Amino acid sequence: MVYQIIERLLEIDQLKEVPRNQLEWLVEKSDCRSVKQGDYLFKKGAPIDKMYIILHGHFILKIQQNNQFRVIGSLEEKAITGALPYSRASIATGIAEAAENAEVLALDKTYFKEMITDYHELTTAFVHVMSTRIRHFTKLQQQNDKMMALGKLSAGLAHELNNPSGAVIRSARMLRKHLALLPEEFKKVIKIKIDDQQLDIVTDLLFDKIKDGVQHIPLMEKTDREDSIASWLEEHDFNDGYEAAENFVDFNFTEEDMDTIAEQVNGKDLVPVVNWLNQVLATEKLVNEIEDASQRINDLVKSVKSYTHMDQAPEKQPANIHTGIDNTLTMLNHKLKKAHINVIKKYQEDLPKPMIYISELNQVWTNLIDNAIDALEDAEHKNLEIQTKQDGSFVKINIVDSGKGIPDEVKDQIFDPFFTTKAIGKGTGLGLDIVQQIISQHNGTIDVDSKPGRTEFKICIPIA
Repeated sequence: MVYQIIERLLEIDQLKEVPRNQLEWLVEKSDCRSVKQGDYLFKKGAPIDKMYIILHGHFILKIQQNNQFRVIGSLEEKAITGALPYSRASIATGIAEAAENAEVLALDKTYFKEMITDYHELTTAFVHVMSTRIRHFTKLQQQNDKMMALGKLSAGLAHELNNPSGAVIRSARMLRKHLALLPEEFKKVIKIKIDDQQLDIVTDLLFDKIKDGVQHIPLMEKTDREDSIASWLEEHDFNDGYEAAENFVDFNFTEEDMDTIAEQVNGKDLVPVVNWLNQVLATEKLVNEIEDASQRINDLVKSVKSYTHMDQAPEKQPANIHTGIDNTLTMLNHKLKKAHINVIKKYQEDLPKPMIYISELNQVWTNLIDNAIDALEDAEHKNLEIQTKQDGSFVKINIVDSGKGIPDEVKDQIFDPFFTTKAIGKGTGLGLDIVQQIISQHNGTIDVDSKPGRTEFKICIPIA
């Protein structure tokens, strides 16, 4: 039996150069286990205290996200998994379920010290396995992190685009319905007899009001003025006075303006003229709403383009730090509004433009601001403060939140790869590791000060 297992181990690429006597030691110290189809090699939360070599069969790897298990890969025949020499992993984060009846060699990690001391080739082989596993896991987690970031970005865009696009559709439908009423009103208008001077007074008044645009009047004052205009309209035989009064007040018409119009128009022609004026104002307002909503969509698309820097080569160039931060805030605006977070900007207006990789640094702002939003979830006062200033030949950026703070016992670990205090599905533990890598890529530094009610990430980037 031992001979057969050793022959099986020699078929594994990572172990085929290991001396036979060391493989004999491995088999002697290990247990050979049978795992039935549907049973588990390990479960979530179990201690990682054994190394496993799969001699026969294969296992499905799953992790739990949002109360459901998701398949993330498999362990095939000849795979080496579980605890490895020098590995710091201690608790399983997922499960390995047997897809068929399997045979597994299990070595308890208590034998690692003896192996490291006396069996160097065997130890080296397993260290190489660990290095490969780290590279693979890092690549997988980075991909997951990018997909999560893309998901957040997509959700934010969908949310931010929903309101202006809905406004465009709503205003366009109202405009179509509104324009359908114009022919009847036009027939009444062209029958009116009015001299050029009178016409000029009315049209000059109208287009002066349109030129000034819709006015933002305090609610109480606006209500009083609408009542006044509505009463005037009804006194002059105008139907639906209150509906038309809103348009006239929006464009700052007063009772005196309405009297001016009445003075220039024959009594029987007053209603058609006022109807025509109301139609022009309503059309203007709907067109303005469509233009404003379209501009918001255009601004958002520009922010996305600038944020991703999709139209530029990935090279360092002088850039406005504030533009990147503001674009990031635009991308995350839906989360900021949903959480009722107060954003405070303390920007140095004449801040120099450092040489940076724009898209990469936007990832820094995204990770730090997104983390701050999460930290403020249960905070009593929800403030996010962003400070920028020049300090000699450096630019300093501080991102401060009023959340619960980072516990002292984990403060030294927050930049470690895969370390996270978030629940599964909410974070990969790569965000701050990526932030640190990008800041280092810019020859800069990042530090954190934290206490309950104030966490401050301090970034320093050279200008040149």
